[in-house]
Amino acid sequence: MNITRRDLFKMAGVAAVGAAVGQFTTQPVEAAHGKKILKLNAAPIVGSKNVTGQKFSGTAAKVYFTEKIDTPHLIKLYNKINGEIFGKVGIKLHTGEPQGPNILPRDMVRTFQAQVPNSNIIETNTLYNGARYTTEGHLETLKTNGWTFCPVDIMDANGGVNLPVKGGKHLQEVTMGKTLVDYDSVIVLTHFKGHAMGGFGGSLKNIAIGMASGQVGKVQVHGYKLAEMPPPGSTWFDGVSMPLKEEFMERMADSGKATCDFFGKRIVFLNVMRRMSVDCDCAGVGAAEPTCADVGILASNDILAIDQACCDLVWTANDTKDLRERIESRHGLRQLSAMAELKMGNPQYELIGID
Repeated sequence: MNITRRDLFKMAGVAAVGAAVGQFTTQPVEAAHGKKILKLNAAPIVGSKNVTGQKFSGTAAKVYFTEKIDTPHLIKLYNKINGEIFGKVGIKLHTGEPQGPNILPRDMVRTFQAQVPNSNIIETNTLYNGARYTTEGHLETLKTNGWTFCPVDIMDANGGVNLPVKGGKHLQEVTMGKTLVDYDSVIVLTHFKGHAMGGFGGSLKNIAIGMASGQVGKVQVHGYKLAEMPPPGSTWFDGVSMPLKEEFMERMADSGKATCDFFGKRIVFLNVMRRMSVDCDCAGVGAAEPTCADVGILASNDILAIDQACCDLVWTANDTKDLRERIESRHGLRQLSAMAELKMGNPQYELIGID
């Protein structure tokens, strides 16, 4: 298989603009960082803005929020959600392509990781033929990007492990990195940003693609059939296709459900909304420069609620036109509704400021 990152982005670019977006609800806002965000110094705002247009009632998940993007606030947020975290802990992080300008700050992650006993970073190799395609190349990239302060477990270095997808829309099982099952708990530490195929990359993308093994699981999630793969030396487009838009989002939800079901309450989510390029960190130095201001950090025990809240904050801001267009053109909001249909979490939430 010889899939390049450029091939992936080229294929993703054919997705047509779509995805109906709900209108803003009437909620208090205040100026911050040159844009408007949800006002958090009053009572928590429930279901602040539902960009999927679906109606919900009943309970609300807790999503904690701060505008301050620094280590003390990251740790403070984590302490709100870590009640079930124990034992050997994997921190799922997108460590990025060489010299990627938008990856999470190493110093912030280093200090955070030091506060989590018996923890290390977990990653998997890529499907596209880039710097992290092989374990050897991946290890060199980790050094280049400064991820040397703790062990980094490339979970598929020695193969994969199949996790079942209960009630999946397209997948019955997904092959994850082999050592994923060696962990008692997982912290999903995500750089929230755009994504060439998914529209946005939040907590779901971080585990759905980021934990799948590079040469098997990622093929399953993307919807390729191994029999269709071209011989070495030919291009990716020779007889190979992948589903985009709604089906790709549903496949990501299937994959994310496998991991969430396996860990149960022993998985938590932190989304950092900074340097939100329309491109994923897999684009490396080729990622588009962000055109919107940083927003803050969110934390939750609920994967759907936290990704929903991040999208709501994107739609609430007045400088996120490019990011909204990326999400809409790829039908990225289908990630949220697919997770709701798979009962992976609660789309209604309380956004609770911690400052």
